Amino acid sequence: MAGPLIELKDISKSFGKGSARVDVLNNIDLSLEAGEMVAVLGASGAGKSTMLHILGGIDRPTSGKVLYKGDDIYRMGNGKLSLFRNRDLGFVFQSHHLLPEFTALENVMMPSMIAGHGRNEAREKSLSILDKVGLSHRWHHKSGELSGGEQQRVAVARSLVMNPAVVLADEPTGNLDSKTGDEVFGLMMELNRNMGITLVMVTHNEKLAARLGRKIVVKDGRIAS
Repeated sequence: MAGPLIELKDISKSFGKGSARVDVLNNIDLSLEAGEMVAVLGASGAGKSTMLHILGGIDRPTSGKVLYKGDDIYRMGNGKLSLFRNRDLGFVFQSHHLLPEFTALENVMMPSMIAGHGRNEAREKSLSILDKVGLSHRWHHKSGELSGGEQQRVAVARSLVMNPAVVLADEPTGNLDSKTGDEVFGLMMELNRNMGITLVMVTHNEKLAARLGRKIVVKDGRIAS
């Protein structure tokens, strides 16, 4: 594909109006190439998570464009935007957001089922991806029966089941001890290398960020470096 995979063009985001207005992002420009591993760093409140949510079609910018393969995602209708999030993007958050009443397998199957795939197809794909993250032996356990690291591995598997082009991760190791966090981080890097997925990770961990291919620092709503 010619050109960047994703571009943020003159992105600004504000909350509130008048004297209560808070400017969170100010004229952000950013290009991401297919297959990149990018760390997004900055102090709390700098705008990192807001930028990630705008990048992922979750939160509309006040102004500016987000281009995916040249198309402005925020000019899509709501249905097409939802389809884009489901098929082209994977999300991993600090809290794994697993549904406690379902097994690991059923949680991973969810995006595929939402996309309208048959149950057998969704099950087969989900078992395959659980095997890739080292949890093929734990597929039948509910989230409460899994360790924190295992729960986050299930969340990673769920983000990958639709074979997305991009995975957006917001502090995915933040709730884990250092050893388990390193394991989950290493897993995501391995999957990037093996599957060619573009990985954008918000993190406070400078040590982990140094292992990614590119670092972006957000300060006071702008990209500082």
